[in-house]
Amino acid sequence: MRINYDTYYWQNELVRLRPATVDDWDEFYLNYFDSPARFLLDSLIELPLTETGANEVWREFIENSKKQGRHNFTIETLDGLKVGSLGISAIDERNGTFGIGMQISRDHRGKGYGTAAMKILLDYAFNERRLHKYQSFVIEGNVASETMLKKLGCVKEGVIRGTTYHQGRYWDEIHYGLFAEEFNALHKKA
Repeated sequence: MRINYDTYYWQNELVRLRPATVDDWDEFYLNYFDSPARFLLDSLIELPLTETGANEVWREFIENSKKQGRHNFTIETLDGLKVGSLGISAIDERNGTFGIGMQISRDHRGKGYGTAAMKILLDYAFNERRLHKYQSFVIEGNVASETMLKKLGCVKEGVIRGTTYHQGRYWDEIHYGLFAEEFNALHKKA
């Protein structure tokens, strides 16, 4: 079947988002071996996994996500190449807040895929779900993620000192926020 994506909401000039499936476990497994990036994503060093173990962990993650209200996506180029994943989570409908977790695969970083994918998901959260504020934090030293957050218009809101232990020392969390009106002023097309 050939799909015409000309008017598809979940894409822009660089990437397309599709629902993450249990079959995407291979991308999770390959990213698993990038320990520095995994630490910056989950604030921990994971124990080794076999392929079978990775498949089980990913399957459980996808199944639990649905139960917990998370929406997970695979990020693809417009040619269908998998370049990463992201998901919207911690949705607080009452207060209108949410978070997004993302990982771009090692060979595809620095090409704008993460920023492009975030714009799609932020537009959805703000302009379809009527959520009010995106909240995020990065571990100190995560320059790439901080740069992306600033490009999106996020404002540094504070530092929580010494929250994560790694490699013999405590690392700070740097917190960012972005309101719907800030995002729309910078990125919403008329």
